[in-house]
Amino acid sequence: MSKESPEECPEPVQLEAKTPPEKTSDYYRVSEDLPVRFNNPAWFRGYRTKKAASLYRTSNQTYGSRAPTVHEMPKVFYPNTHKFSRELAASGMFRNNTFNVYMEKSLVTGPDNYITSFDRLNFHPSYNVSKPSICD
Repeated sequence: MSKESPEECPEPVQLEAKTPPEKTSDYYRVSEDLPVRFNNPAWFRGYRTKKAASLYRTSNQTYGSRAPTVHEMPKVFYPNTHKFSRELAASGMFRNNTFNVYMEKSLVTGPDNYITSFDRLNFHPSYNVSKPSICD
């Protein structure tokens, strides 16, 4: 090897240790029943990656496009029981089997009136059985 162009050794590359992602429990006292996903906000991603036209962009779109921080995550989790859904699946939807006693509305006299022979102004002559119909 010549002395005029010695090969230089590259400087050693130091690998930086990655810091573990922040957890909610590092900053706040969290419930023991808190699901793991709420203790790790780094698992959530923003919902939108494409930029919308700034004319139509709302503040909710801006807020929802960012991933949540440790300070926005819930600290307590109260799960709902599935008792109602289980009972509904077992028995089915409620069905009203009571006796229908209301009067039907007439298509002839209009939606506001009931068919009664006592209301002579609104009663259609074709319903009168004792006289011939004038609608023939």
